[in-house]
Amino acid sequence: MPIYEYDCATCGEAFELLILRDERPVCPACESADVTRKLSLPRPKTAKTHGKAMRAAKKRDRRMNAEQTRERIEYEEAHDD
Repeated sequence: MPIYEYDCATCGEAFELLILRDERPVCPACESADVTRKLSLPRPKTAKTHGKAMRAAKKRDRRMNAEQTRERIEYEEAHDD
C-alpha cells in the first residue's frame, strides 16, 4: 500500500494519500477527482533532520527504558515472597 503525492488540477492543493488497489484518488480540499500523481523523490538527510530523528529516538528509548524498568520492579515485587 504505497503513499503517493498528488496535485489537484482544480484547486492546486498538494497532498499525500495511501492508495489501495482499485481506489481512485480524490482531493481532500475540494473532493475533485482531477488529480495528477507527482514523482516522489527521496528526501535528503540534513543535519537538521538527523538531529530531529536522533532526539525522537532518544525520547523513544527513554520511554521504553522507563517502561521496562517499571515492569521489572513490578515483577520483582510480585516474586520476592
